[in-house]
Order: sequence, then structure tokens, then C-alpha cells
Amino acid sequence: MQKIRTAVFPVAGRGTRFLPATKASPKEMLPIVDKPLIQYAVEEAIEAGAEKLVFVTGATKRAIEDHFDVDADLERALEFSGKDEMLRRVRDIVPPDVSCIYLRQGTPLGLGHAVLCAKPVVGDEPFFVHLADDLIHSEVPVLRQMGEQYARHGASVLGVETVPREQTGSYGIVELKDGTDDVMRVSSIVEKPAPEDAPSNLGVVGRYVLTPRIFELLESTGHGAGGEIQLTDGIAALLKLEDVLAWPFEGTRYDCGSKLGYLRASVEYGLRHAELGPRFREYLASVQID
Repeated sequence: MQKIRTAVFPVAGRGTRFLPATKASPKEMLPIVDKPLIQYAVEEAIEAGAEKLVFVTGATKRAIEDHFDVDADLERALEFSGKDEMLRRVRDIVPPDVSCIYLRQGTPLGLGHAVLCAKPVVGDEPFFVHLADDLIHSEVPVLRQMGEQYARHGASVLGVETVPREQTGSYGIVELKDGTDDVMRVSSIVEKPAPEDAPSNLGVVGRYVLTPRIFELLESTGHGAGGEIQLTDGIAALLKLEDVLAWPFEGTRYDCGSKLGYLRASVEYGLRHAELGPRFREYLASVQID
């Protein structure tokens, strides 16, 4: 079984729901306590074994590249000031044996197109796809959970969770094959169905393990919903050729593409923070809003 060495991060979206905060700064750089969303995503991928990090970017996304680059002036200033812990945090953002690769998605043609842009770098290997908007707190990183499923079964894996029936129109929804084993094999996937048309309430969230066959299918997939190349359509075609599994991951997901989800993540990550947690909890208990 091929090792999963590459993680793809589609980060070309404009984050319009967070305007004006995202007018000049990428939504993936929005901080949760003291780290931007994209850093949480990268850390999860590295803990799952990724050695190549592929960022599919767009306009106004230079800050992401700068964040993962070496800032010699900053490091010298921190070293001169004796701020050793700060210096360690800056230097350890990406380990030296992990490479960062940046590709430009010139035209915003959808998630499927963003994934397709990574084909020259990924090559003929399985790979992770991670959407930084979906922050998931878990003891075992979700991509590692899914990588283990790939290693066991040799099939693409979709991260899923049970969503309220009235919210199916915000997700790709999977239908499962009948079976007697504990493997959840997908029989169909539908992009954002109305509640009355949804085949289940298992929604795909921002974690995927995909086999390289997805690339040829995305190349032949026409423009779907919204005039974009939908990853869901590519996966639907993949289902006709090979197994695709659903994985109900262990962890708590925060939809940081929404303001409420982002605020919830900020509060709960703040409460878990080793340094700030106790004082933050005390503060929250004292808050009274007129």
C-alpha cells in the first residue's frame, strides 16, 4: 500500500462571509487563540504523515506563503531579545523535512478544480485534502484516523458526520451500501440536496483521502452546480470504478467558515489553552452584558 505523503489545501476562496476582515487577509489566516486556521490544518496533516504540503492559492493569499516561510529578521530580533520560547514557536511551524509547494488557481472554478490543480505535484499517489474552514479537535488527528482506514482498505475515504436534516443543503450527502461488516461503503453522493431529497443525513466535511484516479475523473467532469467543477461529481464518478468509504471521525468539528462557528472555536480552544484556559474560564464566568 502506498504511503500518503502529500496533503492538498485548497485556499483560493475569498472568505466573503467574513468581510471586511478578509478583504486583504486570507480567511485561512484568521487566528484561533494564537495560531491561524491554516496552521492547525498543516499540523494535522504533518501528524498524519504528510511530507509535501500543497497550497492551491488565489489572489490576496500571499500571507499564507509568508507565514510558512523563514523570517530571518524576526528570528534575529527574537533571539536578540532572549524570547527563546517565541523563537521556538516561529521556527517549528513547519519541520525542516516537510516541503511547502504553492500553486495558483487562476480562475475560481470550484473545489474539484482546485484539487485538479494539484495533479502535477501529487502524481500517481493517494493524497489528503484538508479544508481549513473545518477545524476539528480530536485526540487522534482526523487525517491520521482516515489514513489508517486507507492503509487497511486501500480505498478513498470521506470524513463524515451526522448533520441536522434541515441542513443537508449545505453539504455533500452520502448514501451507504447495505452490508454486514463495520466498513461504511458509499453507494452514492449528492451535492447539497434539499432535506426531502437527501439520501441520508451523513454530511461530508472538510477531510478526504483520495486515490489518484480522481484526477482523470475531474478532468472529464463537466461544470456542475454554480458553473464549477465539483469535487462531489468527481467522487460520484469514482464510486462507479472503486470503493469509497465514509469515516465518521472521532472529534468535535467547528465550522469556521461561519461567524458563529468561528466564535465557538475561539472560545472552546481558549478554554483548552494550557496557559490561558484557567484565567479565560474565570473571565467568562464573570461576564455580564448589559
